[in-house]
Amino acid sequence: MSSVENYIPYQPNAQGFTEALIDLKSTMPSQTVFKVTGYNTTCFENVTQGQVLYSRASDGQVGKAIASDTLDKAIVAGVAETTKSAGQIVRVIVAGIVASSGLDFGDQYYLSAASAGDIVKTPPSSAGQYISRIGEAGSTGQLIVRVEPPILLS
Repeated sequence: MSSVENYIPYQPNAQGFTEALIDLKSTMPSQTVFKVTGYNTTCFENVTQGQVLYSRASDGQVGKAIASDTLDKAIVAGVAETTKSAGQIVRVIVAGIVASSGLDFGDQYYLSAASAGDIVKTPPSSAGQYISRIGEAGSTGQLIVRVEPPILLS
């Protein structure tokens, strides 16, 4: 790693600005890119990688969300990063990329009204159900998580 003093004193012009940037770049050991944002919590039921989760108000534990039940179960807390059994700690991804399978590149995905924890390409359309956008397929094996608040259909 280079010293931060390669070009000091910096000239008060474009050349000095360029030299300051070169020194900054040379002192950075590696590029850091954050792919995901999430948190760890306990799951109260078995969850599978890629399933959509909600947070239970009584204790903050997570379980499978569904768009055809209560508002609480339609408010998406995030997506399970890995498969875990009830009582284990699971990482809940709220923004970023989660591995998945069977996705269609570029398509939007929504919380399922038929199967808890699942995502579907066609949003729910019946009265009393919720539309909760989960994200978009970045590839056939990656879901870009961008959760939106649920909308109740009437």
